[in-house]
Amino acid sequence: MSMTAPSYRSTLITYLAPQKARVSLLALALFGSIGLQLVVPLILRRFIDSAVAGGAVSVLVAAGVAYLIAGVVNQVLNAVSTYLGADVGWIATNRLREDLARHLLSLDMGFHNDRTPGEMIERVDGDVTAIANFLSRFMVRLLGSAFLLVGVLAVAWAEDWRMGLAISLYIAMFLVLVIRMRDFAIRASEIERETSARFYGFIEERLAGIDDIRANGAGAFTMRRFVGVMRDYFFRTVAAWRKRILFWVTTNVVSWSGDILALSVGVWLNLRGSITIGTAYLILQYTQLIRTPIEQVSQEFQELQKAAGGLIRTDALRDIRSRLDESGQAVLSQGPLSVEFDGVSFAYEQRPVLREITFRLEPGTVLGLLGRTGGGKSTITRLISRLYDPDRGVVTIGDVDVREVSKASLRRAVGVVTQDVQLFRASVRDNLTFFERTDDEEILAVLESAGLADWIRSIGLDTELGPAGEGLSAGEQQLLAFARVFLQDPSVVLLDEPSARLDPATEAMLAGATQRLFGGRTVVIIAHRLETVRFADEIMVVQEGRIAEYGGRAQLEEDPASIYSALLRTGSGAELA
Repeated sequence: MSMTAPSYRSTLITYLAPQKARVSLLALALFGSIGLQLVVPLILRRFIDSAVAGGAVSVLVAAGVAYLIAGVVNQVLNAVSTYLGADVGWIATNRLREDLARHLLSLDMGFHNDRTPGEMIERVDGDVTAIANFLSRFMVRLLGSAFLLVGVLAVAWAEDWRMGLAISLYIAMFLVLVIRMRDFAIRASEIERETSARFYGFIEERLAGIDDIRANGAGAFTMRRFVGVMRDYFFRTVAAWRKRILFWVTTNVVSWSGDILALSVGVWLNLRGSITIGTAYLILQYTQLIRTPIEQVSQEFQELQKAAGGLIRTDALRDIRSRLDESGQAVLSQGPLSVEFDGVSFAYEQRPVLREITFRLEPGTVLGLLGRTGGGKSTITRLISRLYDPDRGVVTIGDVDVREVSKASLRRAVGVVTQDVQLFRASVRDNLTFFERTDDEEILAVLESAGLADWIRSIGLDTELGPAGEGLSAGEQQLLAFARVFLQDPSVVLLDEPSARLDPATEAMLAGATQRLFGGRTVVIIAHRLETVRFADEIMVVQEGRIAEYGGRAQLEEDPASIYSALLRTGSGAELA
């Protein structure tokens, strides 16, 4: 990925503008603290010069009291600004994290198939955390340091042009150094974050497949791969830290040279009688006052480098657009809808899967899809639910091109039940409603018509499920997915082998629910067992991306020359030899 400049300005404006009140209060605390830091050395100069000149005790006491009050107030303002800076920064980055998560959910399946969940987690959490660590201190440290430097220069020039010139040269030398080294470690930090994403993606994939890895004795192979990924992560991280440390050392050398410069200028001017001892001390104080923001800038620059890498990656992620045009505004009508494919062809990464598929399902028709694994059955359902768009041809629902239907309307109209049921660590109620607020009576009333209300009551709507539906059997998870579809009340239902993981008793319960689900809806069932399609109105056999056979189930069953009839006679299921 080529390196581009991170959009600090646009990011700050976008996520700080909604917090105008907090930012304004933070600015007041910062300016107050900076003003006091500029005043304190002036108070000390007056105290020193008065003491040297034998001034009145009352003057010295007044200067001492003023110094103490200024110090206490400055500490309070520092605490307030630190708290507000962290609060503003984390609110901003939490909104950024939310926007990124929403953006990822809007991208097409082709994008997600090319990337691991672990990589996306690192983008949304790891990169944004790096930005948050920077932003939470950005207002307090970097902006505060910048304002403090400007204030020191203004006071120094007002006191003596030679003092102002010396401090200006010192600050200019530092700024030139920062500008020249600005991009020194950003690329290394960006590569470090990319490597981190691959590292977490590797771990996530292996943990997700831990059962297969252990069952097949692939532990040694996995560890060899892990060592390679970890080695790459280690060396790239070390390289990034070396460059950041080099910058830190360089800026510290500049800081130490400032003390030498201040002492030299102060002694020289005092010996010439141009300034008092108090003013010489003022020069040293202001130089040391500058040293603090310089050190903070050098420390925050390391966070800036990390944040820059994170911003570059999040900018790149936000610039990615779904290959699906979701500008359609058409709304599908209620009730059963037709489904039609007209000359549809589709390929995954140049690998053809469907070739010139043409068929039409009338409203309320139940279609059983049979065919060999990899023949294109699941792709047909994915095109209906518009997880992908066809390369050629048109898919319509209710005689409306799915590309012209609004996303919300399509999701309401099409319900999907897959073999791999996705459940959340939440209550049964939340898993049924996807965390939407729905009355229990409404939930049970809908499921009563499906014959699933008693089963749901036996589990309990308030029962908390563990990760991946822990607490329910595989069959119960499948039933829960069916219950979701009933609550959604879609016009078109897509079932991917709904009884694949069910025991006979649960399958018998599902059979009644399935027949009720079919009523008044258009249904497409992907089947690997012939028993699954016994209620289908029509049968389609797909072979190598083409329709090998299509017709009414009863007619095909009676036709001894049909593929479906041969399958019934041999009992070979849907896996075609």
